[in-house]
Amino acid sequence: MTRTPFPIMMSERESDSIESHASLTQLSIETQTKTKKPSLYKVYLLNDDYTPMDFVIVILETVFNKDHEEATHIMIQVHQGGSGLCGVYSFDVAETKISQVLQAAHSAQHPLQCKMERA
Repeated sequence: MTRTPFPIMMSERESDSIESHASLTQLSIETQTKTKKPSLYKVYLLNDDYTPMDFVIVILETVFNKDHEEATHIMIQVHQGGSGLCGVYSFDVAETKISQVLQAAHSAQHPLQCKMERA
């Protein structure tokens, strides 16, 4: 059984309403995606009475990629001020750096500690 379309008679007002509805359904919505910069975190080494200064310098040079002069300067800040800023990183990088420091300190049997705080 085949159906043949029958012309439907509409008033002009109904026709306008259907056309405007059809144009609304074809409306496209444009969205803009903005990427958010990651939050940054400061990583600090904390002073203690047992970790040798030379070990702190080695940590700063190897984990935080500081040159010898800058590592010495930060080590003195840690020794005299109680803590020293090692760098500012994204959360994941800061967490990794802290883990590397704690692992190296534990392996060398030093109580060296780190902390991070939101920049």
